[in-house]
Amino acid sequence: MDFDYTDEQRAIREAVRSLLSKTYATIDGRRHATADDPGFDEAVWARLAEMGVLGLPFPEAAGGIGAGPVEVGLVAEEIGRVLAPEPFVEAVVLCGGLLARAGADVSGIADGTVLPAYVGGPGVTARRAGGAWVLDGSVSPVLNGARADLLVVVADVDGTPALFTTKEGERTSFSTYDGGRAARVSFDGVAAEPLGDPAADATGLVNYARALAQVAYAHEALGAMERALEITRDYLRSRHQFGKPLNAFQNLTFRASDMYVSLELARSTVLWASMVLEDGDEIEGIEAASRAKLRVAESGRHIGQEAIQLHGGIGLTMEYQVGHYALRLTTIEHLLGDRRHHLARLAATVGTHGAVDPLR
Repeated sequence: MDFDYTDEQRAIREAVRSLLSKTYATIDGRRHATADDPGFDEAVWARLAEMGVLGLPFPEAAGGIGAGPVEVGLVAEEIGRVLAPEPFVEAVVLCGGLLARAGADVSGIADGTVLPAYVGGPGVTARRAGGAWVLDGSVSPVLNGARADLLVVVADVDGTPALFTTKEGERTSFSTYDGGRAARVSFDGVAAEPLGDPAADATGLVNYARALAQVAYAHEALGAMERALEITRDYLRSRHQFGKPLNAFQNLTFRASDMYVSLELARSTVLWASMVLEDGDEIEGIEAASRAKLRVAESGRHIGQEAIQLHGGIGLTMEYQVGHYALRLTTIEHLLGDRRHHLARLAATVGTHGAVDPLR
């Protein structure tokens, strides 16, 4: 089986890398973009739209390219390599995936004129009022919620999750743990439009869209882990102690080698999950996403912490880049379910798998 990328896939990767590396060549570029709302560079977002990147997973009829999880993953990895704050996973993969599967128009997302934000989790209910649907409750954090043109909301309707969209809602912006931007979004009788039948259970649709986003986040983490390892490797080669480069000390070299093993374990799991999603089996895709998210959580924590340790005191400073990679990896671990969440989900399905005879 050939696991190499095609020429078209390499071209996507190189085009995105070229664009993002110019804006985020140093950590100062990210710090400047995230200092205030919208929390990313609007010019870079517009350029991604012009390149067709924002329409990657959408069908051609909706202004997209019709690419799959592998191509989406390549873009996410390049975002992770430079810690670009553009909300590709949140807006395109998660919100765009929900809207597309619900039969809604996603052409505005593809051309960059509509920026959606996902409002999920407990706390929002939907009810009828005067023949219309309205939303009540609040959710925090909502990534890029202050800037969003459209909110894609998962709301409770008589105990069943349903999908709605709205452009309203009170929004309070704040900075996130890793320096990004999010908002607290509150609804008080806010008018909303249902996506599909509001009486139908949207659990399956939401879980699969979340699985696509979980694997995309895992790819973003791959890019961040790979770059953190490169930075650490270069530091061990260039930094001297006792008249020798740090990579001359066997213990440090072994620790860097363990980081590489963690990275490759995560890479193989994430690529496998992408191919499962590419096949289109929703049940297997959701499970594969949990496996990828769990592996990335463990590898990301290991690589992020070791990168800081091998740098010594400088790794903890906000002026140096490696600590920012550790912060982003920690944030990704907690997006759309943390390590414990996915471990519990996988453990609950152990009994549904058949036993394997090790002697056969």
